[in-house]
Amino acid sequence: MARAAAQSVQALASSLGALPPEFVRPEHEQPRATTFRGAAPPEIPVVDMSSQDAGRRMAEAAAEWGIFQVTGHGVPAEAVAELQRVGRGFFALPQEEKQRYAMDPGEGRTEGYGSTLRKGDLEGKKAWADFLFHNVAPPAAVNHSVWPESPAGYREANEAYCGHMVRLTRELFGRLSAELGLEEGAMAEAFGGDDVVLLQKINFYPPCPQPELALGLAPHTDMSTLTVLLPDEVQGLQVFKDGCWYDVNYVPGALIIHIGDQIEIMSNGRYKAVLHRTTVSREKTRMSWPVFVEPPPEHVVGPHPQLVADESPAKYKAKKFKDYKYCKINKLPQ
Repeated sequence: MARAAAQSVQALASSLGALPPEFVRPEHEQPRATTFRGAAPPEIPVVDMSSQDAGRRMAEAAAEWGIFQVTGHGVPAEAVAELQRVGRGFFALPQEEKQRYAMDPGEGRTEGYGSTLRKGDLEGKKAWADFLFHNVAPPAAVNHSVWPESPAGYREANEAYCGHMVRLTRELFGRLSAELGLEEGAMAEAFGGDDVVLLQKINFYPPCPQPELALGLAPHTDMSTLTVLLPDEVQGLQVFKDGCWYDVNYVPGALIIHIGDQIEIMSNGRYKAVLHRTTVSREKTRMSWPVFVEPPPEHVVGPHPQLVADESPAKYKAKKFKDYKYCKINKLPQ
């Protein structure tokens, strides 16, 4: 009876002894069978943004891994702590309070609170996660009615953190652009300049009775230009490289930068979108706070003209971001 009434993985997790079959991944995706367990796994690069060679090292990581961690990023620890406080506070609310902010795509509510209970993948498999997401920039894209009123300070914390993300995104775009041999402002301009959209998400992965069989998020690349991920200290993020899944180590104070599909397209494949997934824990709740940086829906993204030549022809079609998104969500060819 509890399962039929469950509206979230969080509610379901509190009543389970074994993992329901719809959450059991195919064997080729199960973490116990596919995670690298060797003695010395390669480590995802950690770059101090205040160092002189930060741009070069970020570009190398974007080309080789599609992911890197940054320290010296200038986002105050207090802003990070407050964002995490209000996020944890929201998921501690009673289920009926969280449901007030439920997304409902059928009714046109595409932001808000949701759960992977609602929808499986093409094989009917579900991920072990609940989430909350909403746009935080630019002002014209923000709908405050889907922002929680509780806990106190939620809006202020998100707005303050967003301000730091706008600055950091510009800095990352500038460094990555320059390392392609372009003007520093070329990448930001290619993605819509001041109209670029920032989407704040909170992922909530409750304790799982059989974590070795489940995933919090199935393997995917992000549709975004890039994603700035704030993790907590519970291990979970994994990236795919050279045929293996590797754990991304927690680095206190660091932010994790994922290269997304739009940067891969704009760079004509010089930078790579990272294939990643999330594992879950038997004892601990894991949370993460990604900010997805996206072009405006009507904005056309394609390989930058200066990166296309006879010897390096365009590898990707130019298309409106909303059309790219539609194809990706519906698993249609691009």
